[in-house]
Amino acid sequence: MEDNRHRFYEDILALFNGTLFVALGIVLYAKVSLVTGSAAGIALLLQYAAGLPFGVGFVLVNLPFFWLAVRRMGWPFTIRTFAAIVILSLMTRFAPDVIGLDTVNPVFAAVAGGALMGVGLLILFRHRAGLGGFSILGLYLQDNHGIRAGWFQLCVDLAILAVALFFIPWQSAALSVLGAVVLNLTLAINHRPGRYMAMS
Repeated sequence: MEDNRHRFYEDILALFNGTLFVALGIVLYAKVSLVTGSAAGIALLLQYAAGLPFGVGFVLVNLPFFWLAVRRMGWPFTIRTFAAIVILSLMTRFAPDVIGLDTVNPVFAAVAGGALMGVGLLILFRHRAGLGGFSILGLYLQDNHGIRAGWFQLCVDLAILAVALFFIPWQSAALSVLGAVVLNLTLAINHRPGRYMAMS
């Protein structure tokens, strides 16, 4: 019988590649003041509203979800997710030192940023990891109740984007909705139960 389990080095590469894609999407979003969903969206709102660095806010927002991750998804998933959160926080912290973006079209940022984050999350999900927040709950609902993680995440993201209207211009909020649709369609189309069987 063929062994479909991911090897350790494959999980390590997936954590790096997945968080790299998400970090690039966040860099594009932050450049034009867009907001994404889940914990990352809340962290971006904290950055815009209170000046709290994204990485710090991202870790703080995720802390309450680790109990659910351990209880419902197990320690291996939780450890990989914690590692991904730390890596992403570090990447976004040092991104301005290695990436210089003078001009970014907001529509491009919304579409490309949403696609990058969607692919990054897809990589993490397929290696039994996430980026905390509502993605943990989304994976639990998909694995146990057949509710697709992408559709659940879309509903959560739209609620966060509605709150964002109090902090960013409506044009930015509208483009953020576009990005959320791109991100979550990427997940909904490509991450279906039973389609990808390899496990970590």
